Amino acid sequence: MILDRRRFLSVAAAAVTAPSLSACGDVTLPADGVPRSDFDEDSTAEQVTDGMDLKGKIAVVTGCTSGIGFETMRVLAKRGCYVIGTGRTLESAQQACSRVQGVTTPVQLELSDFDSVAACADAVRSLNSPVDMLICNAGMRGGERQTVNGIEKHFVVNHLGHFILVYRLLERLYLSWQGRVVVVGSRAAYRSAPPDGIRFDDLGAERDYSAGRAYAHSKLANALFSLELARLLKGTRITSNSLHPGLIDTNIARNESALARGAFGLWTSLAGKSIEQGAATSCYVATSPLLGSTSGQYFEDCNAVIVAGDNHMHDQEQASRLWLLSEELTRDYLVEIRRPDWNEFENGLRKKRD
Repeated sequence: MILDRRRFLSVAAAAVTAPSLSACGDVTLPADGVPRSDFDEDSTAEQVTDGMDLKGKIAVVTGCTSGIGFETMRVLAKRGCYVIGTGRTLESAQQACSRVQGVTTPVQLELSDFDSVAACADAVRSLNSPVDMLICNAGMRGGERQTVNGIEKHFVVNHLGHFILVYRLLERLYLSWQGRVVVVGSRAAYRSAPPDGIRFDDLGAERDYSAGRAYAHSKLANALFSLELARLLKGTRITSNSLHPGLIDTNIARNESALARGAFGLWTSLAGKSIEQGAATSCYVATSPLLGSTSGQYFEDCNAVIVAGDNHMHDQEQASRLWLLSEELTRDYLVEIRRPDWNEFENGLRKKRD
């Protein structure tokens, strides 16, 4: 009955906000060829990792200071994983890591500052160890229109910052027995993004700006980035998948107006998930043995789905175009992507050079 009630309330809430949704005809269908899990929207991060021993694994979780990022870090560390948790300030990351039982390391990451992103990646690389899971969780939503170097801020923070981070850490993922990139997106990517998809000719959002549309635009970029990354990594042991964590009242809404925060809080209390449930899909995609060869998929409620309808969630042409544009926009912060020379490594650690 709880499940039925949530679905009813979710539909009711969606009806109230229908004018803001541009693709109400979109429906999700099970993805072919991907193992189905026994988990659903009520499952928690602890439940989907129950019985797992992640000792010896290393995960990077961006946005670990609160919400589903913190819960993701907490549960992975509880299962024995060594977690590198990032926050916008080193102090906030340190405070979050100090609240977790297990082995964690705090690192500063301000996604709107590409120098900070590069420094964060270099700090992780300096460990000279594999990265088994890179969970791109941090993000922003709401506020007046702002730009960073002429590009709308949601797009910079939610997409380009993570693009640089993943690019600079790919070598460390190659070192893992089976590296996983997990991109936390949103259902807004197909419900509220511009009908034409990525606005390649208006990345500054100079026309008809709204915070909701800008957020959805950046979340579509997340999904397409993961899709193209999976294509480029085909034939390697690294996978890339994106997901919608669910409707959750987290600190991501801090930039919204008081009225909008109140309305969102009410909506999530009626039809949303708890933070523990919200972190479940991230943890499942990052750790499940069932998904070792699953890549280029989009997940909701711990299962891969195809979004049918008039949207760009699986638009490979736009994904490839977005990748090339992202490389152009961040070129000064990228490194050469190469498979490592295994002769330089011993037991997963780069040998010290004279």
